[in-house]
Amino acid sequence: MTNKRKKYLAYFSLAAVMIASICLIYGYLEARNIKLKELTFRSKDIPDAFVGKKIIFVSDIHSGKYFTGKDVARLVERINERNPDMVFIGGDNTLKDTTYSHPFFKEIRKLKSKYGVYTVLGNHDHWEDAKLIQQGFSNCGFHICDNESYWIKEGNDSIKIGGVGDLWEDVQIIENTIGDVKQNNFCILLSHNPDYMELLDTDLVDLMLSGHTHGGQITLLGLYAPIMPATSHPEYMQTGQKYRYGWKEKDKTKLYVTSGVGMGGFPFRFFAQPEIVEITLEQE
Repeated sequence: MTNKRKKYLAYFSLAAVMIASICLIYGYLEARNIKLKELTFRSKDIPDAFVGKKIIFVSDIHSGKYFTGKDVARLVERINERNPDMVFIGGDNTLKDTTYSHPFFKEIRKLKSKYGVYTVLGNHDHWEDAKLIQQGFSNCGFHICDNESYWIKEGNDSIKIGGVGDLWEDVQIIENTIGDVKQNNFCILLSHNPDYMELLDTDLVDLMLSGHTHGGQITLLGLYAPIMPATSHPEYMQTGQKYRYGWKEKDKTKLYVTSGVGMGGFPFRFFAQPEIVEITLEQE
């Protein structure tokens, strides 16, 4: 190899190392820069008393080594500053190790909202300890929505909030949410895994909220995720990038898939910024 070629190779290697370092630094910082995503949801089924009400939705907190109790405390503080009417937590919450689960529940119980906090479990919660995590939320006074539902009333108006069990690790009993819902009622459904949209066979759900995908977590400029958790389970439908992130729609139901808050597996994100989602309800 000539000296000239050696020189070019050295320059190329140095450039590659610099680019890789910049990407790692960016991915590390992005994973810790949680944005507030402000959205408006419009439906003719939203009753007058709930017009202008604010929902806060967070998912995939993954409290553990990379998202500590102090991070959960800051998250709770930011949510409470928004003065939400309802808070929804979409699953994959914490490790069962008391080093992480105790600080998680100590801080998450400080969430405040007019109509309460509503939760479902994710696949990671089942892999850790579903009963422990569900009991932790129950001890916080939160509403458990895994195949359960609740009416929220304001004056003469009401809306329905329900959820289904995780698609990979539980059963999904949608009837427990829609069984007493009429066509003109406003109904919100929590499902950790957005792939459940493929199985949803009803026109009674207006808004579905999901997480699970982390927006791809590592993406090519936010346009494509080489690895998608929603396609990694061999027993379920292969939806690819379809439910990676953002607004989706099927018949009457609109779905929002959040990029989530925490990190899974490694402490980096790349063009999949974590978010707190604020949804304001309005009539069409």
